[in-house]
Amino acid sequence: MEERLLVTASPHIRDHSTTRGLMGYVVIALLPCVLASALIFGLRALLLVAVTAFACVAFEYLYEVLLHKPNTAGDLSAVVTGIILALNMPVNMPLWIAVVGAFVAIVITKQLFGGLGYNFANPALVGRIVLFLGFTTRMTAYVYPDMAVDALASATPLNPNVDLSAVSFMDMFLGLHGGMLGETCILAILAGFAILLASGTIQATIPVSIVATAYILTALYTGDPYAALLECMGGGLLFGAVFMATDYVTSPFTTKGKLFYGIFIGLLTFLIRHFASMNEGMSFAILLGNLMVPWFNVWGRHVPLGYKKAKKAKQKGGAA
Repeated sequence: MEERLLVTASPHIRDHSTTRGLMGYVVIALLPCVLASALIFGLRALLLVAVTAFACVAFEYLYEVLLHKPNTAGDLSAVVTGIILALNMPVNMPLWIAVVGAFVAIVITKQLFGGLGYNFANPALVGRIVLFLGFTTRMTAYVYPDMAVDALASATPLNPNVDLSAVSFMDMFLGLHGGMLGETCILAILAGFAILLASGTIQATIPVSIVATAYILTALYTGDPYAALLECMGGGLLFGAVFMATDYVTSPFTTKGKLFYGIFIGLLTFLIRHFASMNEGMSFAILLGNLMVPWFNVWGRHVPLGYKKAKKAKQKGGAA
């Protein structure tokens, strides 16, 4: 039998992954954080997640209908954005403000730049930052009368007034302190991280490099490895590293680029937390990392197999 060689354009190695399938795994990985937030903060957490996710899907559907664009509301990317955005809010956030955040994330950050695959930054991340800047008091209201633990409810563990040496590791690990819905329970975040790794949805390079960089720098600066560990467990460092910095569209695609990206975000988070005027800097660090991705992709570009750099010609001494 005659054999024919088919020459086609790259990529030559393909799989059957779809946007809906990948986003479905992310939704499943986010469920532990959603359930933990409901157990810690009450059933209103589920209401906030449901309203924000529905608003994101509705904004995406209406925008594409009005502009006669192909409908992508069913690919679950808007659902993922809505859940992540909700988990970046405190439980007592007014629902209308959550809808404003959904509009910023979907319409302004995602659709106006061309839709999925063309956004310059993570939509949920930009939504969180806009809400933080526009509704600062609401976004930092961490006191809840129905919380089971009141010792840390008045301040997040990143507050300089909190003595980290007196903070219980298990309280931090289980999320028994004030904070955003999704960032408090470390156990739930690690469960979601395991799901994403097991399903092949993400690689560990970005989250590990972010957390390792932030921890090493914090431990060296404070001289207290235990306090540095608790500081890395507080705030949005772990949640952002797992669910936001790993966004396919806004993160590098090479291993070296991912390392540069992760170290950059971890370094900026450390600098903002210790030398800026805010206790939490993960969101701004990821945003700046998103903007640097084109350079990280270039710096982390793979060298073609067998490629050798051309030697520079030796210049003869003396001017002509």
